Amino acid sequence: MSRLQWGVTFFSVALFALLYFGFDVKTDEQQRQAAVRSANLESTDINALKRAALENLSAENKNRIRIAEQELSIAESDSAKVAANIELSGAWYRLQQPAIAGYHAQEVAQINNTEDTWSIAGTTYAICVQRSERLEVRQFCTTRAVQAFENAISLNPSNVQHKVNLALTYLDTEAPMMGIQMLLRLNQEDPENVLVLRTLGEQAIRSGQLDKALERFLQVLSIEPDNNQANCAVADLYQQLEQPQQAQLYADKCIKERSK
Repeated sequence: MSRLQWGVTFFSVALFALLYFGFDVKTDEQQRQAAVRSANLESTDINALKRAALENLSAENKNRIRIAEQELSIAESDSAKVAANIELSGAWYRLQQPAIAGYHAQEVAQINNTEDTWSIAGTTYAICVQRSERLEVRQFCTTRAVQAFENAISLNPSNVQHKVNLALTYLDTEAPMMGIQMLLRLNQEDPENVLVLRTLGEQAIRSGQLDKALERFLQVLSIEPDNNQANCAVADLYQQLEQPQQAQLYADKCIKERSK
């Protein structure tokens, strides 16, 4: 699976005022503990998820899963277990069961213990949080997404992508302020980090703060003038802000980049 690509739930303007004005009512550690306490209240487990998912599968897909599970059950070496779990993770993901896919990706990460495998596990669980409507499944995936990204960070603290992914995960928990504060802190630590600026800009768009979003994406372009995503975003933002001449200027740059 490639880099994390996921949308984040919409936030109210009032909530995102906190993003830019920095109001706070709890310390970071208090909020982190609240998020973990909430997430740890799992009301389901992997066996229950598998039983429910299997009931809705065709006979052909059930057979494929059972064969893959059998391969895993007889695997003795770590390499064989990794291969079987990768097969199961991919199979469950294709069957639109990211919670179960995440579990098998997590099994791979526990064996290999690399930042990439933990990031893949976290990404898969995060997709589950995005897509699942059942509260117990969201809780199951939230707990594990947070832990997976924290493990990736511990293995490579300098990789900002893992930290941004963790922040975005917290935004979907019952303690979203933790995610907001993480993004703010990352921006304060490295004001020219393009990934962080883009993420802040995207959140501003979703909260309807177009002026703030424009500011963030213009900051990106001051660092990377040819950043296509930023050029396209700025063109769209100027259009929404009813500044057509400026919009056209950046739209031209966006088109040129896309045509390469």
